[in-house]
Amino acid sequence: MDLVQRGFKVFRSSYSTIYKYILIEFIFSFIIAFLFFFFIFFVNQLLLLAEEILSKDVSFKHVSLIILYSLPAIFAFALPFASLVGGLMSIGRMSSDNEIMAMQASGISYKRIFIPVLVIGLFLTLFSFIVSDYFLPVSTIKFGKLYREILYSSPELELESYSIKHYQDSILITGEVKNNTINNLIIIDKTDKNNNRIISAGSAVLTSELDKVGVTSLELNKVLSITPLIKQRGDFNYFLSTKMIYNILLKNISFSIRNLTPREMSSLDVYKSLKEKESKQDLNIFQNKRQIEKLTENMFFTYNYNFTDLDKMASISNEIQNKDRKKFLDRNLQIYKIEFNKKFAVPLACLIFLYFSFPISLSSKKSGKSLGFGIGLFVSIFYWSLLFAGQTLGIRMNFSPFMSMWIPNIVIFSLGTLFIFLRFKR
Repeated sequence: MDLVQRGFKVFRSSYSTIYKYILIEFIFSFIIAFLFFFFIFFVNQLLLLAEEILSKDVSFKHVSLIILYSLPAIFAFALPFASLVGGLMSIGRMSSDNEIMAMQASGISYKRIFIPVLVIGLFLTLFSFIVSDYFLPVSTIKFGKLYREILYSSPELELESYSIKHYQDSILITGEVKNNTINNLIIIDKTDKNNNRIISAGSAVLTSELDKVGVTSLELNKVLSITPLIKQRGDFNYFLSTKMIYNILLKNISFSIRNLTPREMSSLDVYKSLKEKESKQDLNIFQNKRQIEKLTENMFFTYNYNFTDLDKMASISNEIQNKDRKKFLDRNLQIYKIEFNKKFAVPLACLIFLYFSFPISLSSKKSGKSLGFGIGLFVSIFYWSLLFAGQTLGIRMNFSPFMSMWIPNIVIFSLGTLFIFLRFKR
């Protein structure tokens, strides 16, 4: 009996040793792959942003914080691809060095070898979901607050060459911007009487008024202002001036900073917003249908068939059809549905990628790591293309939001299942 118990302990400890060995091998390859993808996304998304802000003499502290608040977005995309390449490199290296064959010769099955890979995949999926569902929205909110703080200290950050900026009640169309000078500026706003006003200036100089907190001023040169009058068609007021001071409230500029998109909200918030939008549409359609029912009841019981009620019923019926069609084609609602599915599909890709990488890596005979890295890059590009195509079809062609985001995972999972079948059929 003691001999059996000791044998079982040795057998169990041998598995734990194998698990630790596979785990260490994967972590090493995963770190290399993660740094590679992190660098790519960092260069693509952050350095351009940092360069743009640095060119406006923003402090190093603010630039560092902007980079810090942008990290969750990079992590959310880098983790799935790093898990794929890490799995291909680690298992591929062990397979090419005949370590997998040695494990099998020792009585360790493929299923046992796959257990630590499965555990790692579940952990990475959970971690990726937490990053995209919690840290990404939090960092985006902090990014917005920081940007407003930078804007209050450097208002010229918001003004760019040849751009159109929409603020709360005005639009600024700029020509070339050099330092604090804007050439060929056009401002479209409203007067106190709600008349549209167009102000054009040959040039404008951005000035800071120390005694006016939260206000930035534009000193306009060679000014022409035209105000069409609403109540008097074809009539307008205008004036010419060599100089004019135009004040902009920075709180109005803050309106131009975009709100949280569904991608930067938690899955629970996206779900609540989604249901709220759907309920509003359903309520409007329900109210229209009740109107038709009341008109029908009135005509049936009073035998009062007048053309006014019939026209009204036809008008409401058309409105219902339009709202049903709008509900079906509502792009904003479609985006929310797509992003809601994406919040679960992309993190789960960590597990699916490792499931796919396991049978592929077992076939590696030479140069396991380099071959795994190359295959990983190819599959990453293929997955990204499917994800991009699905999102484009979902938004522009009203393709199913679920299928738009889950087809890439379904394809990779199906390929992994096929390779497992071919591998173990031998």
